[in-house]
Amino acid sequence: MNKLLRQHADEIIKDAISAVQPDAAVRRALEGMKFKGRVLLVAAGKAAWQMAKAASDFLGKRIETGVVITKYGHVMDEIANFECFEAGHPVPDENSFLGTRAALELVNGLSEKDTVLFLLSGGGSALFEKPLIPAEELRDITGQLLACGADIVEINTIRKRLSAVKGGRFALRCAPARVEAIILSDILGDPLDMIASGPACPDSSTAEDAKCIAKKYGLKLSSEALRLLNVETPKKLSNVQAHINGSVRELCTAAADTCRRLGYTPVILTDMLCCRAREAGSFLASILKTHASSGASLAFIAGGETVVKLTGKGKGGRNQEVALAAAIGIAGLENAAVFSFGSDGTDGPTDAAGGYADGETCAELKRIGISIDAVLAENDAYNALYKTGGLIFTGPTGTNVNDVAVALIRAQ
Repeated sequence: MNKLLRQHADEIIKDAISAVQPDAAVRRALEGMKFKGRVLLVAAGKAAWQMAKAASDFLGKRIETGVVITKYGHVMDEIANFECFEAGHPVPDENSFLGTRAALELVNGLSEKDTVLFLLSGGGSALFEKPLIPAEELRDITGQLLACGADIVEINTIRKRLSAVKGGRFALRCAPARVEAIILSDILGDPLDMIASGPACPDSSTAEDAKCIAKKYGLKLSSEALRLLNVETPKKLSNVQAHINGSVRELCTAAADTCRRLGYTPVILTDMLCCRAREAGSFLASILKTHASSGASLAFIAGGETVVKLTGKGKGGRNQEVALAAAIGIAGLENAAVFSFGSDGTDGPTDAAGGYADGETCAELKRIGISIDAVLAENDAYNALYKTGGLIFTGPTGTNVNDVAVALIRAQ
């Protein structure tokens, strides 16, 4: 492993994640708000605890009480007068339903003078859920969507119609109270109604869209699920004000700033990356091969969210597959590396945030009898990168604004 490039990768990751912590974003949004009646807080998503803590610190006793629902391992401490739940992601579990029931009870019977401070971040689709079909069927459909290669907009279009809180339905449950939604975006282009499946946003997708997606991927649905796909979600909401605070653009900019400090000339290729993880890795490797003899230190940055189509039963995540796929293309390049990480600190159903590969990775794996092509076919990037020290670990970060992949070329 190239120790200098790995050191630089770790610095870039650390600085980028630090720059998109939700605390400042929540405070900025709250500074412009005025509250008259009761203020109740509901926070859902991977960054829910961090956002709720920032709101509690800022508003203090002005918030009467609150419910926080986040991923396992993401509650850092108790928050006074708040009930915190840890639940399943990316597939909802009983704790997801339990936390959501507590949130719905909290907002029941409010008046038009009251305010629900709704703090939403990525991961909320699984964590904030009251299903309209049996829980087992919902988990099965979620699993089908995750395995077939559907993108997040397609997945959430289906999820909205099978839920009593998604697609604007939570805002309806809060009425006539006002809902002030502060949102961290984890979806390209920041579509309000798709982030965490838009519990407090009018839904732009239609029943026809949902049926087309179900047909496209050959989803196996019960008659009740099929019926629900035909039920339209709310298209107008009069009691909601939404504020986008934080997105993958800020993550890319922060990564570029650190690259510049380390002596690279950064190039932000896109903040809307959306393709198969293996394709992204191969593309980034191709860029590095083009510039390998340029004599310049360059950093190519791509933010967004790739997808993985499951073909095997191994262990891994999309960011790990980006890195491992890139390893094939940069094999033998002494001054090149590609790494990709999730800003939330998790990549797929693993404890790693992502993966790192450089010009030595392919040879290292070959020496111990591991074929990258075979590993990718089995979706087992985690175990392969573990062998090379290529896994990236950050632990829960308290934020969630998509992923960033960085391709480095260092002048010799």
